[in-house]
Formats: sequence, structure tokens, C-alpha cells
Amino acid sequence: MTRQASIMWLIILGAAVAALVAGAIYMVIAVGRFGGIKALSGDKKWLRNLISFACIAAVFLIVSISLSPVNAAVVFLHEVLFFLAFGGIMRIVGHFTGKETAVYWQWWLAIGTSVIYLAVGYYLLHHVWQTDYSLKSEKPVSLKIAMFADSHIGTTFDGEGFAEHMKTIEAQHPDIVLLPGDFVDDGSKKADMLRACEALGKMNVKYGVWYSYGNHDEGLMNSRDFTAAELEQALRDNGIHILSDEYELVDDSFYVVGRKDSSLGERKNMDELLEGVDTSKYIIVLDHEPNDYDNEAASSADLVVSGHTHGGQLFPVTYVGELFGINDRTYGYENRNGTDFIVTSGISDWEIQFKTGTKSEYVIADVNR
Repeated sequence: MTRQASIMWLIILGAAVAALVAGAIYMVIAVGRFGGIKALSGDKKWLRNLISFACIAAVFLIVSISLSPVNAAVVFLHEVLFFLAFGGIMRIVGHFTGKETAVYWQWWLAIGTSVIYLAVGYYLLHHVWQTDYSLKSEKPVSLKIAMFADSHIGTTFDGEGFAEHMKTIEAQHPDIVLLPGDFVDDGSKKADMLRACEALGKMNVKYGVWYSYGNHDEGLMNSRDFTAAELEQALRDNGIHILSDEYELVDDSFYVVGRKDSSLGERKNMDELLEGVDTSKYIIVLDHEPNDYDNEAASSADLVVSGHTHGGQLFPVTYVGELFGINDRTYGYENRNGTDFIVTSGISDWEIQFKTGTKSEYVIADVNR
């Protein structure tokens, strides 16, 4: 991980902890205004705060058990934001009307809105869309490319669920399938990994499936029941082309280049990586993290595909990676110096069960078709 990325994540973690503590204090006071709690506690402020805290803690525990502590924190912080928003709105309404409502509208509006908002976010993560791009090149090539990243097997689907998504992609009849990283992560199970590799190997695709590593694939905590070597072997056993700082010429027509992920240590620069390629042929680069656009655009690469950002994941922190200079792009298409760049939001996600700033997808890119 780069120094900038480390600083960004430390700031995010610190801000999240501070927000959780401040939010807990605010929510104890806000929830304590609910009529039922006021009736139970009477004039005893300490009892009102205790009941309020117990209610909040119970909900947090339920969400933690149902999803995970990380998701419980996400749900709680959204509740805090909506309580603050509707608290402000109700104060404004009260100021202009000069009346106090008998109903504690801040409670009901905040709860109702957060439930709907997060339910939509859950759907946007767990439902997978197809996103289409039409690309043009002066080079003699005609390709239908399928691309997806960030399956993080085990978060939203297991090995069988992954296999079903591969059937959907195969039904689009792509010429080639590209997978730029984060196929699995620390939470993936070996049985699901093996089933997913089998599903990739069974895809009927003219030029096969091509893969490059992401920052999660080799395992960060060494807590899962398979090793990086077992993952690589399973991929190779199923005919998956693995590229790490290397390239291959396909059908004497175009190149597929896989970059070593920037988080995994020193890697070749673009000049070193593309040394010896025939630049008259179309060149596709898989680079998990979209953070080297200037150098890739200055090279002979024609198309660079990436994932990693999850499309920004959660609003309003969608573009924080770009603000810190960690990512050159968060999501979508860009042409820079004649090179096409595509960043996908990912077919799934790491840990968090909501996407409120984007949606899950796989990409179909037609080149000169």
C-alpha cells in the first residue's frame, strides 16, 4: 500500500471512529425523545438515556449478527445522518409555524428514510447490471470484450452464485473475458473458490478468460482456508490465463497485458512491460487499480481496464480516492491521449452490503464492431 493510500485509510478510520462516538452520544439524546421511552423513564433523565442506549445497542447487535460489525457501523452512521437531517428540517418547520408537533416526526422520518435508502443500496449491490461501451480504434481489430472485477467471492454470492453470473456473461457471446483482480478475498472459502474457477473454465469463449491479481487475491490476513498458490493452481487447472507483469499475443491479432498490482510491491513500468510488442496490433492492459493513467496513456496501450474502487461504493465518500490522489478515476470511461480507460464498479463488493453511490455490474465493450 502506498503512503498516500495509508494516510487516506487512517484518516477514514479516524473519521469513522469519531463519527461513531459522536453519533452514539447524539443518538442517545435523540432516541430518548421518542414518546414510548419518555413514558417509561418519566422524569429520570439517566433512565431515559439508559433505555435509549440499550435500544441503540440492541439494533447494532442484531445488524452485527445478521450482517457484520462493519455493516452495523454503516447502518448506524446512516441513521445518524438522517436523524441530523430531519432534526434540522423539523427545527426549520417549527421556526416558521411556531408550533410543536405532537408526533416525534424526526424519529419516524429518519427511520423510514434510512430503511428505504439502505434497502435500495442493498439492491444496487446484490443485483448485477450490464454496462455497454462502444470503442473505436484505427488498428485492425474487432472484439467483443466482457470484463468484470471485484467478485470478492463470499460477500454477495458463493461459488454457485458466481457460476450463475458467468452463465449470464457467456450468454452475451463475448470473444474474450477479462478479470482485472479481486476475484477472491480473505472471507472466501476454498470450496467456493474452486467452484468459481471451474465456472470460469467452463465458459465457451473464443479467446478464453484472462486474469490479473488484485490487492485482495493473495490474502491480506492469511485467515482463509486456501493459499495464494492453491488459488493460482486452481485457475491454471481450469485454463485461465494469468498475467503478472507480462503479456501474450493472442491469435496473432492483439495483445493482452497483465500488470502486477501496485500494492504488491515493485512492478515494471509501462516501457519495460511493453518492450518488444508490435505496436501496430491492439493492446489491452489489465491493471486492477486505476492509478497510473498518465504513464499508461503515454505508452502504446489502447485499452486499460480496472476495478478496485467499487465505483465509489458509498455516497458521500464516492470520490475520496480521487481527492487524495490515490485513484485517477473512480468509475466509468475516459480517453486520455488516445488510450481508452474503463473502471468498473465491480460485480460484487468487499464486506459492505450496500452500494449507495453506484451499482454492481459487468462490462461489455465492443471494439470496432
